[in-house]
Amino acid sequence: MTATSAKGRRTLAKTGLIIGLTLGGLFAGLPVLWMLSTSFKANGEVFQNPPRLTTENFSFDAYTEILGNGAQLRFFLNSYIVAIAVTLLTLLVAVLASYAFSRFTFPFAKTINAVIVSVQAVPPITLVIPYFGLVVALGLYNTYPGLILTHMVFTLPYAIIMMTAYFNTLPKELDESVKVDGGNSWTALWRILVPISVPGLIAVGVYTFMISWNEYLFALALTRTDDMRTVPIGIQLLMGQHSYEWNQMMAMSILGSIPVLVLFLIFQRRFIGGLTSGAVKA
Repeated sequence: MTATSAKGRRTLAKTGLIIGLTLGGLFAGLPVLWMLSTSFKANGEVFQNPPRLTTENFSFDAYTEILGNGAQLRFFLNSYIVAIAVTLLTLLVAVLASYAFSRFTFPFAKTINAVIVSVQAVPPITLVIPYFGLVVALGLYNTYPGLILTHMVFTLPYAIIMMTAYFNTLPKELDESVKVDGGNSWTALWRILVPISVPGLIAVGVYTFMISWNEYLFALALTRTDDMRTVPIGIQLLMGQHSYEWNQMMAMSILGSIPVLVLFLIFQRRFIGGLTSGAVKA
């Protein structure tokens, strides 16, 4: 009787969990589904009453307008250039910094770590004016380097924290064995630790790409001309003075979501494995 009751409770808990996850999935997925539906509607259908998820006038016109517009395509090109550059540079700097924090003892290491963590706690909006003045003073306003370096300020702390935690899970005997064979710390890092740390690098890389790709505030403040704007700004520019191109905004949002979605689907297992390994063993 007790075993039957316990089995019944487990079944009930499992059923409740499935129902809860299903409702949560619907709650999270409905806005995306509505965005996709709106991208296939005419602009006048968006606010029809009663609202309808489907449309009788299914059309790819919004996507044709976006993909056929050179200015809109330039937004995507800019986002790719900035996001890829930020990801590669962040990974490079994070690997070097994390290896130093994980393997060496040096003055003010704890202080530097505290500064890195504290950067994550500062609201980005409070830094817009200081960074705007700095970028202008350095002659980097409305340039790729200006955007890339600014994005790295916000992607590097997380990358360094995660990669340091990941390197801490790797035994120091690996480094010592390389030195016994005549190698040095540089060889140990690039020949041994980095190949082993691929899951962590993928997790940090996907996260970094996502942060840079979706960044809006500094992309708006640090660029002036349309040929330097990124996708989030391009979506905002579809809001006209007298009318909003809702279907094109949704189409561009869908197209802008594809790169991050594809990256996550390709590297899903390594991404989750890298996050959990660094988090659990840190």
